[in-house]
Amino acid sequence: MLLSRLAHVSREVAATSARSRKIALLAELFRDADADDVPIVIPYLAGRLPQGRLGIGWKLLGRPVTPASEPSLTVRDVDARLTAVGAVTGTGSQAGRGRLMGELMAAATDVEQAFLRGLLTGEVRQGALDAVAVEGLAEATGAPPADVRRAVMLAGSLQTVARALLAKGPGALDDFRLTVGRPVLPMLAHTAGSVAEAVGKLGACAVEEKLDGIRVQLHRAGDDVRIYTRTLDDITDRLPELTSAALELKGDRFILDGEVIALDGDGRPRSFQEIAGRVGSRVDVATAAAAVPVSPVFFDALSVDGRDLLDLPFTERHAELARLVPEPLRVRRTLVSGPDDGAAAETFLADTLARGHEGVVVKALDAPYSAGRRGASWLKVKPVHTLDLVVLAAEWGHGRRTGKLSNLHLGARAADGSFAMLGKTFKGMTDAMLTWQTERLTELAVEENGSVVTVRPELVVEIAYDGLQKSTRYPAGVTLRFARVVRYREDKTPAEADTVETLLAAHPEVTR
Repeated sequence: MLLSRLAHVSREVAATSARSRKIALLAELFRDADADDVPIVIPYLAGRLPQGRLGIGWKLLGRPVTPASEPSLTVRDVDARLTAVGAVTGTGSQAGRGRLMGELMAAATDVEQAFLRGLLTGEVRQGALDAVAVEGLAEATGAPPADVRRAVMLAGSLQTVARALLAKGPGALDDFRLTVGRPVLPMLAHTAGSVAEAVGKLGACAVEEKLDGIRVQLHRAGDDVRIYTRTLDDITDRLPELTSAALELKGDRFILDGEVIALDGDGRPRSFQEIAGRVGSRVDVATAAAAVPVSPVFFDALSVDGRDLLDLPFTERHAELARLVPEPLRVRRTLVSGPDDGAAAETFLADTLARGHEGVVVKALDAPYSAGRRGASWLKVKPVHTLDLVVLAAEWGHGRRTGKLSNLHLGARAADGSFAMLGKTFKGMTDAMLTWQTERLTELAVEENGSVVTVRPELVVEIAYDGLQKSTRYPAGVTLRFARVVRYREDKTPAEADTVETLLAAHPEVTR
């Protein structure tokens, strides 16, 4: 398939808000695509690169290149060229990457150049999300949309299903079944502002502890145990404790969903960073296991004795889980009959926080398991941490944020009166906020070094964050997790910003 065909469809999809028109455009595109084009076409439509991030920025893309007069590039040509760009490393790599990108852009028409720039900078925003692509694929191949959605859910990859469908037709969907040893993407939760809100939406529900660990999917077939992450990576060899735990369970063929956590000597959860470090350790696993022993906590059963449980209500899936897994290895929970029983849910949340966990997940009792989707029947609730911090510097943005000061360097008051940097964020900013902060920070600028503008520490900003983790990169030895801007606090002076001492005291699980 020519890149120009894809670029034109992308432009048309972006220009329409009608879902039916988007589906029709994608269906027509898929009919014209070869099966081997699909692993490239689908990510490109969604604004993703199959290679991941290549580190190609505006410095390379901003160089003017005379476009080709006629289209000649195929999507597979482009994929191969970008793979070659990503492979250039070491001394002289910048020049080498620039030469390859120049050759690629010279072979592209003006429309293709615009598409490539958007793709490489993350600015392809035509609304061709995977859900719409699924509908387009179903229409193109004559397969029932529900069957395509389920196949994608079980395969964990739209590209895999699309390739099979285009090569073999609707009959290929029979190959995609829930199978022990083949992981599926996990069901995820939406966020609710409070337990009362969550219970009000779901009615009769289970309120479960939300653990700040590593999501795992455990598969057992006889004596063979496999452990997968939420991104479907096989980490079996890194977690021998989970293999041992799985082999002690009653059944011998099942798929369980859960979390890996680590507890300290007092039985309280250790920090996420410690758990992530342990799970990420590939060398000398025995030493890592002795230093940070982990244990599984399960909360769902997807398959038991070869029976697919995904479509069963949560009540029945949990009954199967309870039959297999002893209580100490199951997540703590309480059942709530509905909004009139909200006090019990609030009490459970308070107890969960007191035990050192990060919140709760409220789950509808009648809901099936929607693998790979952020289902509305699971709602997570956790306290929002906020800090008033001082902006120490900001970085010039790129793409849609070119010409705007975007990435903020955030500091808290230190004991000696200075400001200790805690991390950076570019999240939570509206276009109006970007414009305002660029003007304000430009007024406060004292130095510009490359893309970083250092400013006088006078502007206070309220920051929400999910937690704290240790970091040797910052002077306080910690950094914020998932920081995002809430609002600017022009009513506060830097002397009223939060201190490092206050922050550390609020997170003893990290600092002890």
